[in-house]
Amino acid sequence: MTPRAGTMRLACMFSSILLFGAAGLLLFISLQDSAELTPQRVPGVKFDIRLHQASDDFPPGGSQDGVFKAPTERVTRDLSSRAPKGLNLLVPDQPQAPLNMGARLRPRQRRRRLLIKKMPAAAGTPANSSAGSSARPAPRAPDGHAVSLQQRQRERKRVMGEACAKYRASSSRRAVTPRHVSRIFVEDRHRVLYCEVPKAGCSNWKRVLMVLAGLAPSTADIQHNTVHYGSALKRLDTFDRQGILHRLSTYTKMLFVREPFERLVSAFRDKFEHPNSYYHPVFGKAILARYRANASREALRTGSGVRFPEFVQYLLDVHRPVGMDIHWDHVSRLCSPCLIDYDFVGKFESMEDDANFFLSLIRAPRNLTFPRFKDRHSQEARTTARITHQYFAQLSAPQRQRAYDFYYMDYLMFNYSKPFADLY
Repeated sequence: MTPRAGTMRLACMFSSILLFGAAGLLLFISLQDSAELTPQRVPGVKFDIRLHQASDDFPPGGSQDGVFKAPTERVTRDLSSRAPKGLNLLVPDQPQAPLNMGARLRPRQRRRRLLIKKMPAAAGTPANSSAGSSARPAPRAPDGHAVSLQQRQRERKRVMGEACAKYRASSSRRAVTPRHVSRIFVEDRHRVLYCEVPKAGCSNWKRVLMVLAGLAPSTADIQHNTVHYGSALKRLDTFDRQGILHRLSTYTKMLFVREPFERLVSAFRDKFEHPNSYYHPVFGKAILARYRANASREALRTGSGVRFPEFVQYLLDVHRPVGMDIHWDHVSRLCSPCLIDYDFVGKFESMEDDANFFLSLIRAPRNLTFPRFKDRHSQEARTTARITHQYFAQLSAPQRQRAYDFYYMDYLMFNYSKPFADLY
């Protein structure tokens, strides 16, 4: 045997040994328990396998357009066969019953029951309930007093709706703008919208909203300047359009009103019969310069000492020397009740009953009641019907009639009686 032939023979033997070794290794691997190759969960790391299918490869029964169809048995079996070994994919043995066949899948819309829309149900199960044991318990059945308060709300909303339909029918077709909601304050925790009507308990109502929002433990702890000059409460017009419309459609909307002449006298007493660094120089000086024939230099310099008849002259003048103010503007302009469907209409004259009834409807904390204290000019008597008549007695009959005409929509919309017998 030549050396060359011996070398070739050794090479062939070595190749055969390598082939047999490789075959044995493959056989050994195939005999191992397949469970040893299954992916294992690592402590502290989430392990999740999901089947993802290309958007252009929908199985029969599926669709890209959102139409849901029940998968067939063949499709589910095919999906099961494609699943990686070791992944448990639940596949029904029979086709599942179709769910809303032919109906498009849409996000489920939450339907919110607004307060007072159906008054008998509102007292039994108030909306906007606050969580926690401190919330007011909802009565199982309304008592006689609650029923009368519910009926009162229905009647107020009916009268307001009829007045709007008769005199402001076009308002309901207008789009809501930020100007329409500029006087509405937002309390998100209890989903409340409150339209501020000055001189109708607005200071104390804003205190209540601040307590509801968790900004203060008690209404007694909130100072007047914090209420009116702080930024704790948000106005509805500070939200974008989507935020405004969402809250208008899902929150409980309420306002409180007051007899128009009484509200006017209350505003006059507050702003012009006491020192005021804004109303005297801005309104007082303009009123005295226009409507007082022989005003003194001191009066023109300070704007102090405006009399009620002069104030009413300014109010009724179509060419006012200075613009309107929220303290004596119409409620129909401040809150747009013919455009915004308020769920609750309270009155200053029945404040305690109305306010505490409203707080029970929204499930406010049981220890929260509407405050009755007067934090400005507290030693002075509140403006009443008797005091109002004393001020209006200073006017002539035509002036009283014009003032009544000026506030006619507020009288009509909120069902207030004529304050003087000679009015028509």
